[in-house]
Amino acid sequence: MTQVTRIPCQLYLISPLDVGGDFPDQLVAALDAGPVAAFQFRVKGLDQHEAARLAEPLQAICAARDVAFIVNDDVALAKRLGADGVHLGQGDGDPKAARRELGPVAQIGITCHASRHLAMEAGEAGADYVAFGAFFPTTTKTVEHHADPAILEWWQSMFELPCVAIGGITAQNPRELIDAGADFLAVSGGVWAYPDGPAAAVQAFTALLNDQPAG
Repeated sequence: MTQVTRIPCQLYLISPLDVGGDFPDQLVAALDAGPVAAFQFRVKGLDQHEAARLAEPLQAICAARDVAFIVNDDVALAKRLGADGVHLGQGDGDPKAARRELGPVAQIGITCHASRHLAMEAGEAGADYVAFGAFFPTTTKTVEHHADPAILEWWQSMFELPCVAIGGITAQNPRELIDAGADFLAVSGGVWAYPDGPAAAVQAFTALLNDQPAG
């Protein structure tokens, strides 16, 4: 049996809901402070034109740094922007339909809460990654599902598809998630609300993620 070498856990940033004002400068500071695999553009209650206006400078910042730009929930906006992918909640559409719209190279992620069944369904539907959570209390969104790190261990033992850990993750609490097999840590408030600023937060995460066993 061939052993799959696991890529070390990486950082996946999620935007705050307010991405106006000086947020582009904050994003530059964060992305220049350490390695970030992906950035998810997550806004609510805006029409597509306004969302696109806010997204375009952030997308350019990500592109210049080789950071994947993922749109939350909105396949049409992702297509309009030519984004690298889309992240879908359970009520946000079918991954197969998203694949038809966005093409074969788009990254499609699916929220699976704490459900093994939903994660397997997402994999069968062609998702590129599954997201489990929330693992910790969070003020970013209302938490209806609480996940246990054991679900990450189970997923890694069964499937090669990457898994994302989300929900209340800060630079102080993710060691158990990394050890359990999270491929990515999805972080929002833990970076943007960090007392010393987003650059310092990314540096703290980088130090933590660099302290991983190889393979």
